[in-house]
Amino acid sequence: QVQLVESGGGLVQPGGSLKLACAASGGTFSSYLMAWYRQAPGKQRELVATIATDGITNYADSVKGRFTISRNNTENTVYLLMNSLIPEDTAAYYCNARIYRSSYWGQGAQVTVSS
Repeated sequence: QVQLVESGGGLVQPGGSLKLACAASGGTFSSYLMAWYRQAPGKQRELVATIATDGITNYADSVKGRFTISRNNTENTVYLLMNSLIPEDTAAYYCNARIYRSSYWGQGAQVTVSS
């Protein structure tokens, strides 16, 4: 059983930056496709970014050029660096680990972008 714990959320002004972290335990981290999703109030959960086992990354169009996903297989942690934040980025951000047919979720970290 894989456990994921997010950290690093908070309140930030428009134009600011935040870095989320997701620490994994209970599995072979380097074998998992890791991803960040987000869900704003009243909206469906949406994919933000993914990073494969070989380090290849993909991003939603809405965050390209502003967000960077990375992973540290030694620390069993995936990160999401968020720059140039806008109010529309306000959401609960969830870490996801996937291998074969198994998918695991963290509890979420709230990010609020407001002046």
